Amino acid sequence: QVQLVESGGGLVQPGGSLRLSCAASGLAFSSYGMGWFRQAPGKEREFVAAISYRGRSTNYAGSVKGRFTVSRDNAKNTVSLQMNRLKPEDTSIYYCAASDLLIATLIEEYNYWGQGTQVTVSS
Repeated sequence: QVQLVESGGGLVQPGGSLRLSCAASGLAFSSYGMGWFRQAPGKEREFVAAISYRGRSTNYAGSVKGRFTVSRDNAKNTVSLQMNRLKPEDTSIYYCAASDLLIATLIEEYNYWGQGTQVTVSS
């Protein structure tokens, strides 16, 4: 079955950096657009970043553009999210997701989801 497993979350001070990774199995990874979403307590899940199946196109939420970078390695079936200049408002559970579209930004466009990894930005 399809599995998406996130890692790399943790506690970081404001202004710090974290790198999230997502390992995929059970699907033709290089044929799927990949995305990152996040959900804070009491809030709806929101789009963070997406990358096309070959990695040639990316898309970012306005709140993270210029601070976060999404990348993928199709040889290793992994997608990553480099998060720099983190802010307290970035605190959320971060989810990796796979879409059978070229690139997608809407929750309903994603077919598979990971379990999430907690990111906490606090001093």
